[in-house]
Amino acid sequence: VQLQASGGGLVQPGGSLTLSCAASGTVFRFGVMAWYRQTPGKERELVASATDGGVTNYADSVKGRFTVSRDYANNTMYLQMNSLKPEDTAAYYCNALRIGVRYWGQGTQVTVSS
Repeated sequence: VQLQASGGGLVQPGGSLTLSCAASGTVFRFGVMAWYRQTPGKERELVASATDGGVTNYADSVKGRFTVSRDYANNTMYLQMNSLKPEDTAAYYCNALRIGVRYWGQGTQVTVSS
């Protein structure tokens, strides 16, 4: 199983980006897919998650600005990020969990700066 994250880049404060995480190597759904982010010197933190039942969860810092969604047909997860702030700058990682096994994708860098 491989997770491929994409969509990062440089954006001005107040701008938007959409991250994608495409899973390959499996035809089965993941019970939970999630986005984490990490900045140098800090621990990786949960940004948003979505279960295969459609239940979503967000970090307080991104509620109302970020939206996580899943395309079950293509085994892909998205993170729509609006009203971006400089403090959202980080490497974003996708994560998937199925039957107790956790998978990580490589990071995609998001930089919010004027």
